[in-house]
Amino acid sequence: MKHIARKRFGQHFLADRGIIDAIVQAIDPRAGQAMVEIGPGLAALTQPLVEHLGHLTVIELDRDLAVRLRAHPQLTVIESDVLKVDFSLIEKPAGATGLRVVGNLPYNISTPILFHLLQYVELIEDQHFMLQKEVIDRMVAQPATSDYGRLSVMLQWRYAMANVLAVPPESFEPPPRVDSAVVRMVPHPQPAAVEPAVLSTIVRVAFSQRRKLIRHTLGRWLEEKAFSGHFNVQRRAEEVPVDEYVALAQRLAD
Repeated sequence: MKHIARKRFGQHFLADRGIIDAIVQAIDPRAGQAMVEIGPGLAALTQPLVEHLGHLTVIELDRDLAVRLRAHPQLTVIESDVLKVDFSLIEKPAGATGLRVVGNLPYNISTPILFHLLQYVELIEDQHFMLQKEVIDRMVAQPATSDYGRLSVMLQWRYAMANVLAVPPESFEPPPRVDSAVVRMVPHPQPAAVEPAVLSTIVRVAFSQRRKLIRHTLGRWLEEKAFSGHFNVQRRAEEVPVDEYVALAQRLAD
C-alpha cells in the first residue's frame, strides 16, 4: 500500500536518485560504523546507507512506517519522537567509537532536534542533515550578517559546519515549498569549556531585540548580575563574534 505523506509529521520523502547518491557520498558510510538515521521515512536514504554499513539504527515516529522498517533484517528501529530519545543509550557495533547521526529532519522541528542533540555532542563523531536551506544559512552565518543569530552562536561554539549540497524542492515527494540543503556538522575536538545554560541565556537575551544596541538588553542583564568586567555593549547582538559570547559566559561562571 502506498504511504501518504502526513503533514503533522512534516513528511517530504526524498525521491531523486542522483541527490540520494550525492548525500551518501557526502556521508561516506563505512562498514562497522555506528550510525543513527532520524526520520528514515520510505528508506530512500536508509537502504544505500545500510548496504555500506551492514547495520543501521533508525528513529521513526510514524507507526505505519516503523512497521515497514522492522521487516528489514539490518535495521534496529526506535519508534519514538526523536526529542525523547536518549542517544547515550543507543547500542554501537563492537569496535565502533563515535556515533554518526544523519537524517532528513522534519522542517517544523529541526531547530529543537539540533538543540536536543547538542546534549550528546561528546558522543558524536559527525552529523549530516537535510534541512531547510534558510536554517542552514543561519547555522553557518558569520557575524555582522542578517542570518547570524542564536542558532549560529550555539552551534558554532560546538561544531565546525558546512553547507555541502543544495537540494531543490523537486527532489522530494511531495515537494516542499522551500529550498533544502545538506549540512555537515563535526564537533570541535577541544571546544571552549562553558556552561551551556549560561551561554544560552546570554545569547537569548542579547538577540531578544536584535535591532537595538545590546546595552538595552544584555547590558541591563549584566548589571542585574553585578558583572564588573568589561564587555562592549555599544554593539548590536549580530556584531558580537562567537568567541566573545563564549568568553563572557566563562567569566560569569567564575
